[in-house]
Order: sequence, then structure tokens, then C-alpha cells
Amino acid sequence: MEHVLLFGPPGLGKTTLAHIIANEMGTSIKVTSGPALTRAGDLASILTALEPGDILFIDEIHRLNKTVEEALYPAMEDFAIDIILGKGPAAKNLRLDLNPFTLIGATTQAGRVDSPLRDRFGIVHRLRFYLPEELQTIVSQSAKRIGFSIDEQSALEIAKRSRGTARIALKLLRRVRDYSQVEHGKSSLDITKMSLNFYNVDDEGLDDIDRKLLLSIIDLHQGGPVGLDTLASLISESVDTITDLYEPFLLQSGFLSKTPRGRMATDKAYAHLGVKKKS
Repeated sequence: MEHVLLFGPPGLGKTTLAHIIANEMGTSIKVTSGPALTRAGDLASILTALEPGDILFIDEIHRLNKTVEEALYPAMEDFAIDIILGKGPAAKNLRLDLNPFTLIGATTQAGRVDSPLRDRFGIVHRLRFYLPEELQTIVSQSAKRIGFSIDEQSALEIAKRSRGTARIALKLLRRVRDYSQVEHGKSSLDITKMSLNFYNVDDEGLDDIDRKLLLSIIDLHQGGPVGLDTLASLISESVDTITDLYEPFLLQSGFLSKTPRGRMATDKAYAHLGVKKKS
């Protein structure tokens, strides 16, 4: 199979999809991450241990060390890796042949993957946010696996508040289960709503940090625009956390807009938070 690059917001199932591909191909999968590969030798030790047809999955591939990335090029194209023996004028280049393998890379920031690396992937797929009906199926199936009885309406309610993300849907399912078992001993739509409200997840899927971010723009900067660095300071989060974790959903859901001067709260954000827009 050709090399595969999967990209999209966190929590959509890139790692799970890599394991599904390996299962469908009937082969083994070796899992690592970009930050874990600090030297070309780390990559060489993994690649030389792969059996024919194995899959190497590299999460956060945009964070690969430049030296490691360059060592990966011949491995992807020619199934070979070059190792430098010695130093200085006496150094020699040794090329090791590798068993044919498939590389699956995953990233939340496709733009940070260098073009020479990105162009070597034959299959490139962007994962989108899930629809509520798709997440409802995931919630219902996962509830069966953890032995929790949940009706379709409750599963859909969890799905609607999951920000289009499977990982969040599964997290909320476990919290609903905990609340239901401790407080009521059973599940229903009303109890599910009480559970989600208890954990401060509103009917649009916004949590405390989302609301704090939007209110900081509205209350302290008259709706914006606000620069990312300023916004990060206001809510005590890093710029990367905002751009990777919070911003994609807020932008896609229409609560936030991006301008050359910074981020702005939209009319939808004012209405949802119950704040009157100042003229």
C-alpha cells in the first residue's frame, strides 16, 4: 500500500484509523511519534526491524527532527536508509536495504509538514468533524462495550455536545455513565442533560474554556479583534492549545471569526452567551 498522510483536528480517530488499516491488511503496526525520534539512528532501528508489509505509524509527524525527516526520504522512496559511519574525511556512507513497508503519518497541522515529505505520501486524507448522527452511532456502540444502557435520544444528546469529535463523545459518555450510576442508578434523556450540565458542557458543546475565551474577547476587547498572544494570556493557555484545541471548532461552528488583525466574536457568540452587543 502507498504511504498515507492523515490530517485534521485532534480526537477524530487518526490513530484508530491507522490500526484499522493494519487490521484490514493483516499486518503488524509499529507506533511512534515525531518528538520521540530525535536521531536518525532511532528511525533506523525501527525501520530495520519491520517485516515485509508492516506499517509504521508516526503521530505528530510535523514535529520530526530535520535530520530524521531527511533520513526518511530514501526509506519512503527506495526502501533503503543511509547511515554515516565515522566522522570527518574518513566518514563513510552505508546504505541498508529495508523490507517494503507502509508509512502512515498523522498530524493536526498539515501546513507544518515540509513539502518534500508531504509530496512523498501517495494518499493524503483530511479528516472532518463528525456529524451528530455519526457520533450517535459511536456513542451507542461504545456504551455497549462498557456495559452502560443508553437510549437513542440520550446518545444523540451526547453526540450534539461533543464538538464533532469522537474522543470528546467517548469522554462525555463515561461522565454521563458515572453521574447516572451515582445519582440515579439509571439513564434517561433528562438525566443525560443533567449530567452534561453538571460538567458545564452546554447544548452547543462549549465548555468553560470556550466560554471564557469568547467572553474575554467580548468583555475586555469589545468583541475584537484580539491577537492570539493576547488571547492566550487572557485565558492562561498557550497559543498552540488555542489554535489546535479550541479554535477549529469555534471557527467552524460560527462562534469565532479570524481576521488579519486577530480573532473576533461573532453575532452567534453574543446570542449564545446572552450578551448584548454594544453599538
